[in-house]
Amino acid sequence: MDGLKARISQAVQGQAQPTVTILSSLLAVQDAIGYIPKEALEEVAGLNRSTVNDVWAVASFYPNFRFEPLCAHDVEVCWGASCHLVGAMPIMEAVLDAAGLEMEGETGDKRLSVRFNTCLGACAQAPVIALDHRLKGRVSPESAREQVAGLLAQPLPHEHQTREDENVPNR
Repeated sequence: MDGLKARISQAVQGQAQPTVTILSSLLAVQDAIGYIPKEALEEVAGLNRSTVNDVWAVASFYPNFRFEPLCAHDVEVCWGASCHLVGAMPIMEAVLDAAGLEMEGETGDKRLSVRFNTCLGACAQAPVIALDHRLKGRVSPESAREQVAGLLAQPLPHEHQTREDENVPNR
């Protein structure tokens, strides 16, 4: 836990701008860690001479702040007008089916997050999905299903280490 607190403190105190605010501190923490852990609320409050309630008021106001660790992979399916007209619905169903989800959200093992997006900004390539923030255009339900299966087949970082560690002889 001390390592996390040190990372939070370093993120807040390492800001380059002359005026440090609760908002800038929360952004710095999320940039450094990927989300805002519970411990960050207290640390940001202390470093900004505020209350935890003040920090939570700012953090909970902005929808882009995350309070849980990110999944290993993110999939966004566009269902904007252009994508919808050329088949976004079957793609949404294929992605959910491949992920083992009934609706958008995260898999229980934190391997994959599925979100529906009203516009990914690539209408000329419709239908579009984003896999780990990389756009794929003119996808079919079959190709979307294959892409998601490919993401799910990748080992998580800690799984990769474990497999490597198993091959290291005891010393």
